[in-house]
Amino acid sequence: MSGHRPRPDIDLEDRAMNVNLKLLATFLSVAENGSFRKAAEETHRSLPAVSMQIKQLEEQLGLALFHRTTRKVELTVQGEQLMISARKALAELASGLAEIQQAADVQHGHLSFACVPTVASTRLPAILTAFAKKHPGITVHVRELANQDLLEAVRRREVDFAIGPVPERHGELDFTPIFADEYCALLPRGYRDAGRASISLKELSKMPLLKLSSSTAFRDHIDAALRANDLWVESSYEFMHVNTLVAMAEAGLGIALLPRVAIPRRTSLKAVRITGPALSRTIAIITIRGHSLSPAAGRLVELCHQLIVPT
Repeated sequence: MSGHRPRPDIDLEDRAMNVNLKLLATFLSVAENGSFRKAAEETHRSLPAVSMQIKQLEEQLGLALFHRTTRKVELTVQGEQLMISARKALAELASGLAEIQQAADVQHGHLSFACVPTVASTRLPAILTAFAKKHPGITVHVRELANQDLLEAVRRREVDFAIGPVPERHGELDFTPIFADEYCALLPRGYRDAGRASISLKELSKMPLLKLSSSTAFRDHIDAALRANDLWVESSYEFMHVNTLVAMAEAGLGIALLPRVAIPRRTSLKAVRITGPALSRTIAIITIRGHSLSPAAGRLVELCHQLIVPT
């Protein structure tokens, strides 16, 4: 076989593409053992089968890979080159397959997602704790963003997905609803509510209101509802953080307006629905249209559907 010569009518790259992994593995076994017999034992094949595979590989490549004598088997110059390349290629392939398998098994890896603050502060702790217990090898990066920044992070693929309200225009994004989140007014202690479970937007407009920052989608929705009903709030306060807003309401500064999911579990305030009109938003998983989530991200989304529930 040492007299094999490349066939000029067949391009070398085309021949290389036809080489299968089994032939390369057998070639490496012969090259590393320096023996067809030892390679046959290592690969659990018969000696004729190993010889046939090496012959097939040499014919496919159109060149000799070994110098054969009665005493030993040595690599040709081309065989040496192939051994180096084959080792690297098979090692990279094995590494790549291992990473893919690890991701599929949700054992190792990382994921990132964004979440609006009103949901993050009250629902993410339970979700991330449950996820960490089930998948301790996954690193999770959370970005707490206002709605517009959150949508941009998804569009730019800076995160795998996001948790936030559904906007009026979807664009290139997909929204998978999780639950409907009604808007509430938090009445301070001592307010004579007569056991009421709701309060009208008109009645609220006559009271000192505490609102979230104008950078939030929730605030935009509240202000739009006031304008649509020809209502005007003469004086109100706004705060960046839910905890600050609730603390001010508990101190008696005014009535806090919040989506129900953002209301702290422990507060002296009484939450009642806003009516006339009833206001709410839909919280959803937000992804790029046509984009498939990684197995790890998919598992976290499953937990979101299970654990983000309205109170």
